[in-house]
Formats: sequence, structure tokens, C-alpha cells
Amino acid sequence: MKREQQERWGIAHIYASYNNTIIHITDITGSETIAKASGGMVVKAHRLESSPTAAMMAVKKVAEEALDKGINAIHIKVKAPGGHSGINTPGPGAQAAVRALARAGLRIGIIEDITATPSDGCRKAHFRRGRRV
Repeated sequence: MKREQQERWGIAHIYASYNNTIIHITDITGSETIAKASGGMVVKAHRLESSPTAAMMAVKKVAEEALDKGINAIHIKVKAPGGHSGINTPGPGAQAAVRALARAGLRIGIIEDITATPSDGCRKAHFRRGRRV
């Protein structure tokens, strides 16, 4: 009879902008880093840092390290730049990173978007205020 392996959970924080993709796996509390990598660590050209291929290569590196340290199930938190920059959509590496994590043999729990949205923020520059027709 096959014995059920106990699941050890972690959190995969994926920050996907249009310039880079950063994957950071922590323990379930989010306080201790288990593994981290970015698109810039696995490709040579700056223009390729945010590509889906670079994200997949970074995830492969991170997943191996997490599995070695005993993490076999993860919750995923995807974050876009957000905030005052106004870019609330994740970059091209986000989807590829999530797929690569599933393919690497990690069990996936919750996938959530944690992009910051400003409630009001700073006052806009003078030319952006008022009615626009």
C-alpha cells in the first residue's frame, strides 16, 4: 500500500512587471525565505528578463530548491507593480510562472492577486486634474 506523503506548505510570491519577474518562496508564515530567483538571474539580455521563458527558468530553479528543503505544496500570490504607477496588470511572466510551478511537481492551493490599488493617493499634477472631454 502506498503511504500518503505529508504536505509541507509554502507561499510563492510572484512579482511580475513588464521589466522583470521575481519568484520568492517563503514558509507558510511568509517570514522565512526558502528560495528566490528572478528573470535577470537566468538570462543574459536585459530585454528578456520579463519574458515567459525567463520566468519558467527561474521557477525551475526555485522549485528544485524548495523541493530539496521539503516544501511540496504552495499557495501562490501574484503581484503587479500597481499602486501609484497605474499598471495593475501582471507582466507576461506571471502566467508562465504559475504553469511552471504546477509542472515542477508542487501541489497548488490558492492562487490570488495581491496587487496594490490606491484608495485615493497623492494629488495629481496640475495638467491631470479637472474635467477631461
